[in-house]
Amino acid sequence: MPRTRPATTRPAALALALAGVIGLTTVACGAPAEGAHAPAAGGARAGYPVTLENCGRTTTYREAPHRVVVMNGASVAEVSSLLALGLGDRVVANAQSYGRSEVEGRAEAIAALPARGIQQGGAADIPRETMLGLRPDTVLSTTSYGFAADNGFATRDDLASIGANTYISPAGCDDNPSRMRIEDSYRLLTDLGRIFHAGDRAQRLIAASRKKIDAVAARVKVRERPRVMVVFSNMSMGSNDFSAIAANGIWNDILRRAGGSNAFSSATRNTFADLSKEKVATESIDALVVISYQDRDPDGYARKLLKQFPQWPAARKHRYLVLSDSMYLGPSNDIAVERIARMLHPDAFPAR
Repeated sequence: MPRTRPATTRPAALALALAGVIGLTTVACGAPAEGAHAPAAGGARAGYPVTLENCGRTTTYREAPHRVVVMNGASVAEVSSLLALGLGDRVVANAQSYGRSEVEGRAEAIAALPARGIQQGGAADIPRETMLGLRPDTVLSTTSYGFAADNGFATRDDLASIGANTYISPAGCDDNPSRMRIEDSYRLLTDLGRIFHAGDRAQRLIAASRKKIDAVAARVKVRERPRVMVVFSNMSMGSNDFSAIAANGIWNDILRRAGGSNAFSSATRNTFADLSKEKVATESIDALVVISYQDRDPDGYARKLLKQFPQWPAARKHRYLVLSDSMYLGPSNDIAVERIARMLHPDAFPAR
């Protein structure tokens, strides 16, 4: 259900979700999964067992998972990575959705996945009894929060007792995404590639992303770094007028590779800055990146913001960009890097 100003949501969950197009988008979202193997001699599955160390826990996969539950409605990193790897048919319940994507067809592919009565796109995780009733063999969570018993969720031990493995995405062990970087997106793809015996496809996606990001970064390397404000559209997560300013996290790595800098990275050590209108007004903002999370009109929010602060260079040049999943953990960070770089340094790129 669209909301003009969503209720305060858990910042860490939102942050983690809070994610050439060639390579990342040419793998169709509904493509058959790699690694559907017949049993080898002795009943073992080819390529298995696979053992991972994940957030202080050792997990062993005897075969590729077939009943996957994707947690954390405020992220799309995990479900987007599964789709990019052609593994959508393994999902029995998905809680993740932003309602939009920079990758053609991905939002529709996410919407087509089974929800099993779970609210998609919210910040809440799946209650314990609901989770156990889904009979998963693998559960993916963006952070450790999704397995916290005191929040009413099934623990990793609860799930192990019914034969389900659990996986927490990179940088999510301490539920603090402020240190997240693009490399964490690659780690997520690598780990899922191992778990599902789709390692070759994962490495192709990673190689294509690195190649594109490196090419963009080389074009803007010696240029000035405009100051960029990254903010969630129509989102409230604190007490001030601007409580959803993205200050630290994967977006800073994206901005750096795109030849920009985060104007508010020094305002706090936390993932988000919670600032007054007066404080925001004193900053010189060269460009605006609006992150759309369950918002029907993020462009309208961007235009309103530029009108509110006409003194900004960004307002005088009408320089803004709306992005969604490519700004988060996930398989599409290369898209955000290129689009931001083209906005900040248009003369560095030949006309299309």
